[in-house]
Amino acid sequence: MSRRPTLLENAERALADGDWAAARDAFAAALDIAETAEALAGLGEALWWLGDVLTAIEQRERAYAAYRRRGDVVAAADVALWLALRNYSNLGNDAAASGWLARARTLVDDYDIEALRGWVLLYEAETVGLDEGESLARKALDLAYQEDDRSLELCARSEIGAKLITLGHVGEGMRHVDEAMAASLAGESNTPFAAVYASCNTVRSCTSCAAFERAVQWIRAADRFVRRFGCAFLSARCRTLYGTVLTAVGDWVQAEEELQAAVRLSRNALPAVHADALTGLASLRLAYGSVEEAERLVDELHDRRSAAPVIARIALVRGEPASAESTPRCWLRDADWPSLEDLLLHELLGEAELAQGRAAQAADRGGAIAAAGERHDHDIATAIGMRLHGRALVHTAGSSRHVHASTGHLRCSHGLGCPLSLRVRGCSSAAHSRTMIPRLPPPNCAVRSRPSKASAPPARRTRPRGCCVSSGSPLLVRGRKG
Repeated sequence: MSRRPTLLENAERALADGDWAAARDAFAAALDIAETAEALAGLGEALWWLGDVLTAIEQRERAYAAYRRRGDVVAAADVALWLALRNYSNLGNDAAASGWLARARTLVDDYDIEALRGWVLLYEAETVGLDEGESLARKALDLAYQEDDRSLELCARSEIGAKLITLGHVGEGMRHVDEAMAASLAGESNTPFAAVYASCNTVRSCTSCAAFERAVQWIRAADRFVRRFGCAFLSARCRTLYGTVLTAVGDWVQAEEELQAAVRLSRNALPAVHADALTGLASLRLAYGSVEEAERLVDELHDRRSAAPVIARIALVRGEPASAESTPRCWLRDADWPSLEDLLLHELLGEAELAQGRAAQAADRGGAIAAAGERHDHDIATAIGMRLHGRALVHTAGSSRHVHASTGHLRCSHGLGCPLSLRVRGCSSAAHSRTMIPRLPPPNCAVRSRPSKASAPPARRTRPRGCCVSSGSPLLVRGRKG
């Protein structure tokens, strides 16, 4: 006759199945009978997945102390690593994260816990510069192979890809990111955390290099994971980026929910992420056509670089090109590899130059952006540059040759995962060029009008491939390649 499973065994089974509410209740019931390190750690894990981060951290801290009292240094080091990452990614508490990471490193070194050494290196990779971070992530990957740790392997590969993309090696970095996502979503790791880690790195990397079409494809591929385990974007940082992607693909209702959640999560702990979430909401308001609401959201963010594209766009919409020009100039960096923010700022600066009659400067700027995109295998940068160059040619068109060339540049942006502003203004600019040469066939693109009511999010939108939404948003939308 088989014995009945204990409360703790039921709790651990629910945790393994991703039934977070059942796991929470079972671990709590087990703790009512006896306080054990396993029950405290399990309750903290379930609560984290349910979004109760502060209570989760409290339970895990108690679990750490219980493991240390019991002399289980391996479990204690593992919990210390958990606490380091959650303090960093969920709370933005760098001091606490640094302290817990140092404690984990000490335990790993003092007790030769080789199974966790790679995780220490991986988490250290998140806190240092790009080049050093890539090197540490590669060392973590090597240790993952030695320890046959699939979760560490996939997380380390994802981190390597993210670092490479930020350094400008987009093609190579994306191969790592894609591999980690594919394997983690397929369940190759023994824990769903690997998919969370890879998903956050993927959406962050795709956003940083404007590969929104790829982000959308991976979000769709993660549907099965989400149905079983819930949303993979559990930190305020990742929810902000996730909201940005949803805005880009036209799922404005869900984007509103994610960005509002990011605002709440980051309000008291993550000022930089809070500013990014507010900026995301402001971009959404611009998409609705509510300029006043967008201005209100970024009113106190003029000292934040991430808000500069929205602030500049508002100035352009209000017919203030000089103000729109001054904002990008304050924040642009002299770097060969432009970030997404740099690309948007360069494009806005070019538009401000065009609005003030300086088309030659705008054309040079567009050419430089396109050249940088070609150097770094960055389709979106190439499209943004070609589009800006094309608009400048339209402004200076003295012959049909210039207009034909500009229209060709504008069309190049339609098939890529381009900014909403790029695709919509590309459509309108191409249309302007076609009025000068009526025989040119139109691109497969249409511009939708703004919603009449800007005070509330519109109903969930669907959009045929190749089409655009309202102008004024600096975010990105999917397009079809090939």
